[in-house]
Amino acid sequence: MPAMKSSHLSGRPFRARGHTPAGTHVPVLPREVIAWLRPARGEVVADCTVGYGSHAVKFLEGIGRTGRLIGFDVDGKELERARPRLAACGVPLGLYHRNFTFLAEALKVEGLDGADIIFADLGVSGMQVDDPSRGISYKNEGPLDMRMDDRLERTGADLLATLSREELSAALRELSDEPDHERIADWLVRQRAVQPITRTSQLVRLVFDAKGLSRKTWREETSTRHGELHPAARTFQALRILVNNELENLKELLRIAPGCLRPGGRIGIIGFHSGEDRLVKRSFREGKRAGVYRAISDSVIQPRAGEVRANPRSASAKFRWARKEQAVAIPEVPPTRGPWDPEKRSTGP
Repeated sequence: MPAMKSSHLSGRPFRARGHTPAGTHVPVLPREVIAWLRPARGEVVADCTVGYGSHAVKFLEGIGRTGRLIGFDVDGKELERARPRLAACGVPLGLYHRNFTFLAEALKVEGLDGADIIFADLGVSGMQVDDPSRGISYKNEGPLDMRMDDRLERTGADLLATLSREELSAALRELSDEPDHERIADWLVRQRAVQPITRTSQLVRLVFDAKGLSRKTWREETSTRHGELHPAARTFQALRILVNNELENLKELLRIAPGCLRPGGRIGIIGFHSGEDRLVKRSFREGKRAGVYRAISDSVIQPRAGEVRANPRSASAKFRWARKEQAVAIPEVPPTRGPWDPEKRSTGP
């Protein structure tokens, strides 16, 4: 995912105190990703979440000028920032402002029979989190937009206005393991009948009220407890996942990945919550039982204490990998496509 260079003077003091500097994104598990996926000279890498290119640059160092990088990101701004940075490495590139579910089609467009490495970092960029206009974070005042791709039509505010109590409760339970999902859903539905929920500060206040918490008291009680999860964090996470159709897109990537990997190819995915990790773990295990994957990670790989201290946002990262055993045909794709409908398929126009 995206990463922005922070200055020596501004970055280190913030991280030394256990905070990631605002407006930055430090890539998670970079050494582990390279160690397990092992990019080699001349190989093709499909980076499904290029962002600003921090992991991509590491891959480019491994594959060299005889290799090739195919990259995807739904955030057009971040992709354009990454383009000159990646081009400077001198490796052939194919960058797509598309969701990674476009992978099989992109390989055909590029004239490739597959990729040697498929990688996805499902985390949200620090620049995206810290941008108030996106409304992704409970820390910043802004509109409840939450779209990673501004071509999508429905925002977080739209979903809060239309989802039923049962749908909201299920989303909070399944997408973020929120223990108070029923109470929060009930509270939001009752409050939206009085006033539309359109701002991040409104949603934070309503979650605190639903949980029976005081924001002032909570801040004071937790000021000395490092790593305490904010009461609204799970609600914001679930709403963002819904807006961007994240789990359905991940399911599609896992479905098409075997057909997009060359024999002996590797796939690695970094997830950040239990729902993502369950999907990846199940897919890799089923693939191994079916003889598609020769080997998979024995257990989840997580950041060590030193990385978490330096980059607190890495704390929930979960990395899994798999190595392909045999060739599987790349899925057929329609020769023509109708108008893009973001409500049905969030792969871009």
